[in-house]
This record gives sequence, structure tokens and C-alpha cells, in this order.
Amino acid sequence: MGAINGKDFLNRIGRLTPEIWLNGEAIETPITEHAAFRGLLTTKAALYDYQLSPDHLMNMTYNSPLTDERVGLSFLQPISKEDLQGRRQMIEQWARQTCGLMGRSPDYLNTVLMSFASSSSYLNEKENCFPEHVQSLYERAREQDLTFTHTFIAPQVNRSSFYFESADEPISAKIVGTSDEGLIIKGAKLLATQGGLTDEVLVFSTPTLFSDPNESFAFAIPSDTKGLRFICRESFAKNEATFNYPLSSRFEEMDSIVVFDHVIVPWERVFFYRNTEVASNFFSVSSFHPFAIHQVITRQVVKTEFVLSVAKQLVNTINVGEYQHIQGKLAEIIVGLETMKALLDKSEQDASLDKWGYMRPSIIPLQVASNIFPAIYPRFSEIIQLIGASGMITLPTKNDFLSEIGDDLNHYLQAATTSAEDRVKIFRLAWDLTMSPFGTRQTQYERFFFGDPIRLANSLSKSYCTEGGTKMIEQILALKVEGTGDC
Repeated sequence: MGAINGKDFLNRIGRLTPEIWLNGEAIETPITEHAAFRGLLTTKAALYDYQLSPDHLMNMTYNSPLTDERVGLSFLQPISKEDLQGRRQMIEQWARQTCGLMGRSPDYLNTVLMSFASSSSYLNEKENCFPEHVQSLYERAREQDLTFTHTFIAPQVNRSSFYFESADEPISAKIVGTSDEGLIIKGAKLLATQGGLTDEVLVFSTPTLFSDPNESFAFAIPSDTKGLRFICRESFAKNEATFNYPLSSRFEEMDSIVVFDHVIVPWERVFFYRNTEVASNFFSVSSFHPFAIHQVITRQVVKTEFVLSVAKQLVNTINVGEYQHIQGKLAEIIVGLETMKALLDKSEQDASLDKWGYMRPSIIPLQVASNIFPAIYPRFSEIIQLIGASGMITLPTKNDFLSEIGDDLNHYLQAATTSAEDRVKIFRLAWDLTMSPFGTRQTQYERFFFGDPIRLANSLSKSYCTEGGTKMIEQILALKVEGTGDC
């Protein structure tokens, strides 16, 4: 089959029958036709059409090593720096189609599956581990251009460092039994973005200090597997005229709680289970973090370019570019953008082959970038709000312009460089990016994309190599100094 087009994608998703709950009701209509999901799925379909268009096919796909058909480049296992840069350029092109606002565009989980397959040898000959299942899923996903969501966060019952679950019925998803068919999973996981709206869901659970082996597993199953339920948050999709909601009408990614009601996971779908050592170490030993963060930072660079352009449009529209405080605010975004670009470039320049023969981007620049962006993105959102000021609040709709008060709006809301209607379009774009439910979700999403920022900082602090500085201290003081990090 190889890489698919938008029509094929929508047809396949439309045939799924997942159990999705929204606003207290089970979704009955095909998900491709539902107002809460239609904008997102239409946007994803356009991505698939883009990858097969004659102008982009050669840069967005490559020849499958199994069939020689063209398959998505985000599945490519890089063995050179040129491969790594080609992947990044492909990710950039898709990100530009969504302004960097779609955190779960298909290339993200494609990259995750690729990283798992590239490191699957780690599972060889380990108890309750099936590396061949990882490889099989990767190849099937690549050859059929499957889409995935994933879930791995335990419900926030008690975040105390000494909490362990003691409820009679599982809260966090766990193995409650096995059968000839496979694992039996009961409980819940949080925050499956696009949950129920993809071909399959990738599930992994890593043990905490006091958890038992039944909380150690990884697998992938179809989104309409019996007993699998997706409970959605309120929809931010506004499928009125895109004039009113230019971003949320196109890019709203639903988030969901995933409930496992005695879900049977076939054995051929299981990567590993009841092995706490593997569950604790696989994601750090594998190439998951280098490749996944590389994809994310690439998208975030594109997103920052978009944010900067929106800020500049506001400045030009109301002619405030002469003020130094405005120039300073724009410079903040520029500094953030160029910092992220430099770190991404360094991760590629310092890339090296891992022990399995794949070219991994250097993790330290990516870790630095993933520590920076959660702090600077909320500031970027604030800068747009400050530049727009009261203009971010007084925003009429398209219907207002079409009504008998349209002449009033055209007169009183005109801008220094644009008509009233175009001015409102620009300000509504800025509002939807930073102040609408969609926009505020974007800010919270980037704050916690890779987890607790404090833990990210702790990880960077512990792993950062200070060997060069340590040697200088030893030379001056003539004593042995310890604690140089991972060098």
C-alpha cells in the first residue's frame, strides 16, 4: 500500500467504531462527520495529500526496504546525518501546514515507533519481552501508513512521592490477568491526544517506586478494541466560519481519558509485560528521547516562527513598531527562535551512530531546548496579548460585518494599514492563538509537553558533562573533584 492520500485516510478512520464519549454522550455518527473532530481530521487528510503531491513526494517519502513502494519519511531509520536532516526537513514541511500547532501530527508517533524498532534489540532474551512484535508493528505501520495516539500518564489520584495505589479496583491501568489470548488490562490512563481518532493506540506504563510488576507493560491495539473507552474533554473546535476561529476550527486536537474495561491485548501485540527493569530502562536506553525530542523541537521552531509573524502583523496593523518596548518584545521572540534553531542544528551536527547502527541526534542540545521552550512559550503568548491590548477583546464576528451594523464596524474598527474586516481577522487570529480555549490549551500543552519542567531540569543537571571545568579545578587546586555527569 505505502503512503496514503487524504481520501484513503478519511475512509479508513471513518470505518472505525471506537467508543468515544463527549459531553456525557456516546458518539454515534461516524467520527469523520462529527463537528468536534471534522476540522482536525480534514487537516490531517490535507497532510497526507501534501506528502503525495508531485511537488513534495520525493522529499516527504522514501522507498520501502520491503516493497520498494513510497512510504512516509517520518518512518525512516537514519544511518547518516543526511538522513537525519532529511527527516527534519520533512517534519518542518508538515509542521508548516499546521503552523506548528498540531502536537500530534502523524510524524510524531511515526517517529516514536521508528525509535522503538531501532532499539528493539535491547529486549532480546529478556523475560516477558517480544522485540519481534515491536519490529512487526513498525513495519506494518510504515507499509500501511497507520496513525497512532499514545497514552502513558497515570491518573492524578495522589502525587505524593510515597503514594502507592491500594484501591480494590485498579485506578491506573494494570494487568489483572492473562489468558491464552493475551493480557487483560483494567484501569485508566490520561491524556491521549486524538484518542479514538487514530487507527491504533500505543500504550505503555512504567513502574513507580511502589508499583507492582502488573503496572509494567507496553503494547499497541486498534482504537476500536472491545472494552476500550475514550472520554473526551470539552471540545474547543468551533466549526463556524473560520473567520471567527481561524485556528481552533482547523487544528483542535481532542484530549481524552482512556479507560480499559477488561481489555484483552493479543499476545502478538505485546512488547513487554511484568518486567519492571525493562519498563524502567527501555525509554532511557532506547533512542526514544533523542528522536522524539528532535521531532518536537522541529515543530516548536516552526510554531515560534508563526508566533513571531502574528506578533509582527499586530504591530504593523496598528502601527506601533516605532516604540522601543514593542521592539524589545519582538526581540524576545526572535532570541527564543534563534536559540531553538541553533540547539536543533547542534543536535544534528553532533549526532552519532548508536550501538545498533542508527544515527541519533545529540541529546544534550535537545534537552536544553526542551527545558527552554516551556518557559518561553507562555511569555510569547503574553507578548501577543500585550501588543494587542484592548484590541484582543473587542472582536466582532463575521455575522456582525454582514449585518446592518456592518457600516459602523467598517468605520470605527479600521486600522492604520488595513480595513476593519482585515484588522479583525488578524486580531481574531492572535486571540485564537493566545486567549481562546484553544489558545490557552496550547500554552498549557507546551508547558508540560515532556512532563514536569522541574524533573526535566533535574535530568539535565544530573546528566550534563562538566569534565572540562572539573579538570581546570583539579589543575588549580591539585585535588580530585568528582561529579562530572555523563561524559
